[in-house]
Amino acid sequence: MGKFSGISGFFAALLTAAAAQAACEGRDLIAAMPPQERAALEAKADSQPFAQGNLWQAERGPERIILAGTYHLPDPRHEAMLARLTPLLPGVSQLLVEATPEEEARLQEEIAKRPDFMVITDGPRLSEQLTEAEWEKLSHEAQLRGIPAFMADRFRPWYMAVLLGVPPCAMGDLKEGARGLDHQIMALAAERDIPLRALEGYDTLFSIFGELSSEDETDMVRASLLTAERPEDMTVTLANAYFAQESRLVWEFTRALSAGLPGMTPKELDRQFGLMEEVLMTKRNERWIPVLLAAAKEGPLLAAFGALHLSGEKGVLKLLEGEGFEVRPL
Repeated sequence: MGKFSGISGFFAALLTAAAAQAACEGRDLIAAMPPQERAALEAKADSQPFAQGNLWQAERGPERIILAGTYHLPDPRHEAMLARLTPLLPGVSQLLVEATPEEEARLQEEIAKRPDFMVITDGPRLSEQLTEAEWEKLSHEAQLRGIPAFMADRFRPWYMAVLLGVPPCAMGDLKEGARGLDHQIMALAAERDIPLRALEGYDTLFSIFGELSSEDETDMVRASLLTAERPEDMTVTLANAYFAQESRLVWEFTRALSAGLPGMTPKELDRQFGLMEEVLMTKRNERWIPVLLAAAKEGPLLAAFGALHLSGEKGVLKLLEGEGFEVRPL
């Protein structure tokens, strides 16, 4: 889960320039909202299909899919979800995740062959694509994550947008090998010899970001800068919402927070968030459905992916419902 949901699952293995950081400590910004504002935010989130809940079951005749919404950063509270999933594993024929270790390794190999995928090798650098104020803010946020400004200047905008989605306080844990719920579920499945399959190929990132225009890429990094400040607070807020099983609330909160930024018009807000939702969530959800349907015909399965992919009119649960599945919380 998170601004970049499963994309960060791929990039946890690619982060190389980070010093050890303290654990994330911050203030829950949603809990600190005035009661009336928070109630309005919760009502907006709850208006979306399947807005609450991290563990679901979808059934269509003999076909059964258990769906676990995950949070990609390490957190001791993952133990509760693992305890809920463990009794379900004996009946599971396979586990589907966003990216298997093999897919992550193949991605790293391909990127080594194609430096232009992540690095600007031709044309204006990032500092030349942004305003002076935007570049100053971005270079500051990059340095907080252990990335020198001269290096950030050469990164493709979409890649910097992904890096900004990882809080500085989590970079050290990721570099030292700590992983989020996805990898912990994979470890449980491996102990039980449950076959593992990826929902999408290692080249998904190439197709997703290869379709973006240069303007769209720049807009992605601008959208990331909107919420890059107070990363510890944002991380605590996101994590608390996830463990309260209210992941949709984070999306609506981020929109509301961004709407209050100087110069942000409703039209611009809709455009930037619409782009992120389409590229990072909707397109991927739609591509996952045929994979899930084919796997469900082979036996009961468990699918684990970023929790933000579950809810919404174009979320995985609604799309499965459209395929004739009966969806209910576990």
